[in-house]
Amino acid sequence: MKLALIVNPFSGGGRAARALDAVGAALAHRGLEHHVERTRSLEHARELALAAASAGEVAVGFGGDGLVGAVAGALAGPGGGLLGILPGGRGNDFARALGIPLEPVAACEVLASGTERALDLGEAGGRTFVGIASCGFDSDANRIANETKVVRGSLVYAYGALRALLGWQPATFTLAIDGAPPRTVTGYTIAVANSKAYGGGMLMAPDASLSDGLLELVIVGEMTKSRFLRGLPKVFKGAHVNQPEVEVVRCREVAISAERPFMMYADGDPIAELPVTLRALPGAVRAIVPK
Repeated sequence: MKLALIVNPFSGGGRAARALDAVGAALAHRGLEHHVERTRSLEHARELALAAASAGEVAVGFGGDGLVGAVAGALAGPGGGLLGILPGGRGNDFARALGIPLEPVAACEVLASGTERALDLGEAGGRTFVGIASCGFDSDANRIANETKVVRGSLVYAYGALRALLGWQPATFTLAIDGAPPRTVTGYTIAVANSKAYGGGMLMAPDASLSDGLLELVIVGEMTKSRFLRGLPKVFKGAHVNQPEVEVVRCREVAISAERPFMMYADGDPIAELPVTLRALPGAVRAIVPK
């Protein structure tokens, strides 16, 4: 088995690039032949993944969830190739959900001794994602987190949320779920989850499964800012879903629009402007995961 390590040199503040020598040594120690491909963009990562699949290699996304999502999307579909995952970003929530060690050298063991499994993906406006796509309050929080140079690591997401809360005003969203008549909700966030976590360990959809062919729609409704702030720590345990203002709906497809412009973010990156339709892609990609 030959691996193509598709690396974002800037991911996680350069974490992946700094770990390359140690990862290379760990792979060699396990008898895994590999070569390194550095990405220039997510689109370039998709091209590299397709080239790896055509060569019969495992396309290993070595970076954050955005890079892994791009590689997974390129491999989606019958005969699309095999996905490997080495966490090298800030959040690494997809690896966390799969039980892959968050330290990249330790994660090499999964590539050597793991098992192959079919995983669901999500799709938003024709682009795939592995984790959670969200909009509304999350749009502002993600934008701030991506722009800041003040805070690094997974704490950047908490920083983005606190900064976004200062200027937040409730938004009204229209949702059409699995073809049902549209419904209107007012509040903070609409999240569409393929996986459990985002933002460096926030369990936004604690019961989401990567193999049930469904998405979990998490609706965070209207509440005071003080109540929202008090509830933020609950997200790290998934306990926020027990609040009366939070609703969870399983679905295969949802169309989302809003009264004002929002960018939807997925896996930490902007993926589509509202209005947008999201759907589940059951068993879309084959990946190497822990046994």
